[in-house]
Amino acid sequence: MDDKERKRLEALERKRENQRLFEEEVVKIKGKQTKEAPGKVTRAQIEENLQSEQNVKETKVKEKSHLEMPLEENVNQIVPEEGTMEARTIEDAIAVLSTKEDLDRHPERRMKAAYAAFEEANMARLKMENPNMRLSQLKQQLKKEWTKSPENPLNQLVATYNSK
Repeated sequence: MDDKERKRLEALERKRENQRLFEEEVVKIKGKQTKEAPGKVTRAQIEENLQSEQNVKETKVKEKSHLEMPLEENVNQIVPEEGTMEARTIEDAIAVLSTKEDLDRHPERRMKAAYAAFEEANMARLKMENPNMRLSQLKQQLKKEWTKSPENPLNQLVATYNSK
């Protein structure tokens, strides 16, 4: 029995110690709990407090709400003025900023008409230089000259590349 009594007293002592530590911790956390009761406030003091609060409100700069602020113009929706260029890709930007003419991307489309004009202009000259050649021989010679001619659209591409 003595052993049981001793254990019970030790448990009770631990419980009291834990309670005391808990109360100390609560006091530390909350800080001072005891506040002095404020004395009676007179009507003049109340009016003075109200007046000072009103002065503070008047002097404080009133913040503008989003409704009072002017709207900023959306730069994504601006319609470009006449004469201005707009580029949305790199290729477009390069094309807008470049000052030289665009390269002809499909010279073969103009080849047939250009060859016909070249043949018309040079066939008479070839006939005078070679009067005893057949028409097929003249056309072969004309074709050979055409491959080297600057009038050939395919040669114009090379000429513009080499001139860089």
